Amino acid sequence: MKKTILVTGANGYLASYIMKLNAHTFNFIKMTRKDADLSDPESVKKFVEKQTFDLCFHTAANATTAVCEENPEIAHAINVESTKAIAQICHQKGAKLIFCSTEQIFNGKEDHGPFKEEETPKSVTVYGKNKIECEEIIQQICQDTIILRYSWMFGLSMPGIKASPNIIVNVMNALLHQQPTLFTVNEKRCMTYARHLAEQFEAITELPAGTYHVASYNNQSTYESAKFVAQALGATPEAIEQYILPNHERYQERFRDYRLDAEKLAKYGITFGTFEEDVLQVLTDFGWRKK
Repeated sequence: MKKTILVTGANGYLASYIMKLNAHTFNFIKMTRKDADLSDPESVKKFVEKQTFDLCFHTAANATTAVCEENPEIAHAINVESTKAIAQICHQKGAKLIFCSTEQIFNGKEDHGPFKEEETPKSVTVYGKNKIECEEIIQQICQDTIILRYSWMFGLSMPGIKASPNIIVNVMNALLHQQPTLFTVNEKRCMTYARHLAEQFEAITELPAGTYHVASYNNQSTYESAKFVAQALGATPEAIEQYILPNHERYQERFRDYRLDAEKLAKYGITFGTFEEDVLQVLTDFGWRKK
C-alpha cells in the first residue's frame, strides 16, 4: 500500500518537482499558504493535526535573507516555531519527518568547505540561525527525523511548476535581456539539479534517521560558475564579458565557502554529480542544448 506524505510548502519548486516524479509511488497531501499561515504556528498545528500521514516532508520556510533580516520575529515564527509544532505532531503520530535545512548554516565559517555533516554549524544570518535552531529542536523532539541540508538547487520551469531563482535562470536573463548582471567572486557553493533529488526521493525516505548533505560537487566561484553556464548556452566571449560581470565587493571582507560534502548519502547509493554535468543536463532536458 502506498505511503502518504504530507508536504508543506507544496507549491514550491522542489516540492512540486518531487511530487510530479513520485506521483505513482506515494499519496501526497499538500499544505500551502491557503491551508495554514506559517507565521501563525497555532494554525499550522491545527491543520497538521487533522491530517493522516506516514511521513511529513517539511519544505516550507521563508528563505529570503533580506526579509528574514528585516523581520526576525516573523522569520522565527515561520521557520522555527511552526517547525517545532510540526515536529511535535509527527512525534505524536509516529510519523517520520523529513526536514529541509540548508547550506546557509555554514555561512559564518571562516574555514573552507566542503563541510561534512559532523561539522559544527556557524551562521551570520537570521535564516541560517533559524535553521540551526530548527535542527536542534527537531532532534530533541522527533527521533525519527531525516535532515536534508540542501545546496543551491536549480532547474527550469515546466508546466505547472515555476522554477525558483537560480544561477541558470539568472544567467539566461542576463543574456536574453542584455542586462549586465553581477555574480559573486568571493563565494563558493555547491549547486545541484533538483531532478537528481526528485528521482532519488523514494530512496531518501528509506534512510535511517540522521543528517545528510544534498549537493553536486563544485569547485568554482559563483562568478566562474555563471560564466560556465553562459558558455554552455553558446554565448560569445564578448557577450559574456559584457553581461556576466564579477562582483568583487560582496563578501570582500571574508571569502564565503559553504560547500557541502555529499559522501554520506553516496554510501547509501544516493549520488549526485558535478555542477558542470548538472548544467549540461538541465540545458539538454529543457531543449537549450543539443544532445
